[in-house]
Amino acid sequence: MKLCRIGELGKEKPAIIDKDGSYKDLSSAVSDFNPENLNFQTIDNIKKLNIKDLPTLDANSRIGACVNNPSKFLGIGLNFKDHATEQNLPIPKEPIIFSKFTNCIVGPNDNIEVPKNSNHTDWEVEI
Repeated sequence: MKLCRIGELGKEKPAIIDKDGSYKDLSSAVSDFNPENLNFQTIDNIKKLNIKDLPTLDANSRIGACVNNPSKFLGIGLNFKDHATEQNLPIPKEPIIFSKFTNCIVGPNDNIEVPKNSNHTDWEVEI
């Protein structure tokens, strides 16, 4: 099951990608994918739907952020042995946890806003 949010920024609809790669509108079953309703009950309800009967959304529509308005966004640094090795850093004994602003979550093809005074952007962190 591949869930996504489809539509222009701020007007995304919850959707499922069917076996043919079409975006099927789930807004009749769930208002959005957000912290309040992205749970096992919602997933179980979606599994009961006949996906082919759902309205098809425009295939050229923007794919939005995977979740709307999350309460927090945590990152784990050096979470792969190879990553620590390539950075010439010791493998941490405990996870390196850091937070990010939730408004930085974007869709897979959206532009990423680099801060005006940024000197360096790392694809493994910002992107």
